[in-house]
Amino acid sequence: MAAIDDAITAEEGGFVLTLDVSAGSKKERFPAGFNEWRSAVQIQIKAPAIEGRANKAIVELIASETGLKKKDIMILSGATSTIKRVRIRGCTPEGMAAFLAGRL
Repeated sequence: MAAIDDAITAEEGGFVLTLDVSAGSKKERFPAGFNEWRSAVQIQIKAPAIEGRANKAIVELIASETGLKKKDIMILSGATSTIKRVRIRGCTPEGMAAFLAGRL
């Protein structure tokens, strides 16, 4: 679980999660694995990386899989990159680490 912890940065009121995104996938999965080189949790989404559709799908998938509200999930950086930093509120870093570890 130490590797998963590398993708989570605690901050006041929540944490930032580093994601490695595969847009245009056949299936949607979160988490879809862990990229050790990038210290990022992998996520697969069906939406293409066009006009922000993938970014919207990322927020929706994380919310549906974790039970968090969409308003508590915000992409901070990487809007046009496959590596994204996402701020998540309404969950502790430890809670997310346990959730991810249980599904990987």
